[in-house]
This record gives sequence, structure tokens and C-alpha cells, in this order.
Amino acid sequence: MAGLEELLQHEWALYAGVALALAAVAAGTLFIYGSSKPKKALDPEQWVHFRLVKRTQVSHNVVKFRFGLQTPTTILGLPIGQHISCLGKDAAGEEVIKPYTPTTLDSDVGHFELVVKLYPQGRMSYHFSQLKVGDTLACKGPKGRFKYHPNQVRAYGMLAGGSGITPMFQVTRAILENPKDETKVYLIYANVTLNDILLKDELDGLAKNFPGRLHVFFVLNAPPVNWSGGVGFVSQDMIKANCPAPAQDIQILRCGPPPMNKAMASHLDALGYTKDMQFQF
Repeated sequence: MAGLEELLQHEWALYAGVALALAAVAAGTLFIYGSSKPKKALDPEQWVHFRLVKRTQVSHNVVKFRFGLQTPTTILGLPIGQHISCLGKDAAGEEVIKPYTPTTLDSDVGHFELVVKLYPQGRMSYHFSQLKVGDTLACKGPKGRFKYHPNQVRAYGMLAGGSGITPMFQVTRAILENPKDETKVYLIYANVTLNDILLKDELDGLAKNFPGRLHVFFVLNAPPVNWSGGVGFVSQDMIKANCPAPAQDIQILRCGPPPMNKAMASHLDALGYTKDMQFQF
């Protein structure tokens, strides 16, 4: 019996040792890998500095800026349809803060991009115009009221003007690149001239790759010869022809210069879209 008891004690000690070893391995694995969720770059309370890694001149007054995140696997951590605050200095050296919406998603790990239209008298435009590769930009976020999850509506109508396309583009990308999201998108995008249209190649590409899911209608104040899109300002007739009709399962998003936002709100009210069916970025 004594021999059997000693054998059992020996086996118990062996099993205990193995269990402790496995526990140590598991703990080490947990410590090394942590949560499966990637690290987020943004801080809602503190300014975080991101280094400019690429600057691309899109047109005479539009530049695409790519900023690197802390690591190649870090995500920005920006919910769909929300924006970041950017801190800079104007020509007089005074601080200026302005919101911008990245055109990238959290699926674009390790970096984010801003497509910025530079205005001659713009205070933040001056700051962006001076940025060189290697410089940093201070950002804080996320900011914004928009809440998005797949299939929350049957369709979105979008009314955008100028640089107001950026949140629309971000939401559209998120919808179309999610195979489980069946939401349709109807975009009316207004500008002065053909050269003022931001992200046109990207929008045309999405419309081509997702037929039946994305409809884009461009409107120009000063169109070129043989222009097939809308002319002038966005009208009620344009909205009726190119956006989903009022219904409980649709929503109309709008983002543009203040006069346009005011006019679009008036058009939507007149067409029967309730306040719950409208959202302004």
C-alpha cells in the first residue's frame, strides 16, 4: 500500500507540474498577445501627433495626406461617419482647430488619409500647405454624432457639396466593402467645376464595382460642354429623381457649405422627409 501511495503522490506531483507549466504558458501567451482587438491610435482627450509619410498633389488645390500610426498594425479607431479634430497654426502663428473626416477606414491598418482642399485664405489650409513629409499633425477624437451599423436602413440618400463628400465617402466605403451589408446608396454631389470634384475616380470606381448598390449623380454650377449630369444648384426635382422616397427605413445625409445645408433641409422638409429621416454632419 505504501508503494502504491507513493506512486500516486508522484503521479499527482507530475500532473500538477504539467498543469502549472501549461498555466504559465497560457499566462505568457495572454500577456504577449493580449486582447485580439488591435490597438487604437486616437485619444478623445489628448492630442496625438501623427507623422506625415506621404503627400500627393491631387489637383491644383487638393492634396491627399497619408499619416502613419504608432505601429503597422494599429488602427485609427474612428467609428464610421465620425471625424477627428486637427490642430494647426495659421499664417500669423495662431492656433486653429478644424474637423476633418479621413477617407480611410479602420480596415486600412497602420495609417490614415485626409483629402484636403486648400483655400487661399483658409487658416487651417495654410497649416496643411506647409506640411512636409516627416512633419507631424496633432489630432484628437473620435468626434461626431453619427452612429452606423450594417443594414440599419434600407437605403441612404446623400447630399454632399465640396469637401462635404468625405464623410459620405467613408460611410459609402464601409457599406459597400462589407459583404453582409445590403444597404443601397444614392449620392448627389455638387461642385462648381469638374476639377472641383473630390474623389471622383474613387467614386466612379465604386459605382462600377458595385452596380445596383451605388448611384452617383454629379451636379456642377459651371459644367463643361456635353456635360450629362445636373446643372446649377441641387433642386427638389434632382432629389426626387436621385434619392429614395420618404420612408421609415431610409435616411438622407447631408454635408456641405452652410448655405447648401440650409437649402437642402428646406428641400427635404418640402418633399416630406421627417426630421428622423434626415441627418446633417
